[in-house]
Amino acid sequence: MLCQDCNKNEATIHLTQIVDNEKVDLNLCKSCAEKRGFHNPFEKIPFPLAEFLTGMLRERGDKTGTQLQALKCPNCGFTFGDFSKSGRLGCGSCYTAFRTQLKDLLRKVHGSSEHHGKTPSTTVEELKPIRKERKLKEELRKAIEEENFEEAARLRDKLKEIFEECNG
Repeated sequence: MLCQDCNKNEATIHLTQIVDNEKVDLNLCKSCAEKRGFHNPFEKIPFPLAEFLTGMLRERGDKTGTQLQALKCPNCGFTFGDFSKSGRLGCGSCYTAFRTQLKDLLRKVHGSSEHHGKTPSTTVEELKPIRKERKLKEELRKAIEEENFEEAARLRDKLKEIFEECNG
């Protein structure tokens, strides 16, 4: 998205204000935002979440740790090592690419890797594959417990299909 003022540079500052019960959006480049008197009050302050996450993700130094840091998002090329340094992901596909590692991190931070609360209505459609996967995993666990291995194999194949669709 280009800056609304200069129409040359990429808009990096997005401001939303309500003026007289009307929503006003501004999308500006850094230079035009500064000309209008906008500045980031946190610009010179280090991002504390990044430091916190970095501490939790310190490279272990063994081969597994090195391989973990080298994991790469197929969409933007961002590595898990980049995430562990900055505490930020490169794009939306990074969530899928680093899913397992992020789950482990969430478990460490929150005690759980699952959200238990309200779900925004706009993402209900996007959550269907995740809910289906969760249900299939539970059915797979039960089939294995009951030693119903034919059903377990069928469920495993179905889970694999879902995974390939999402990461296709």
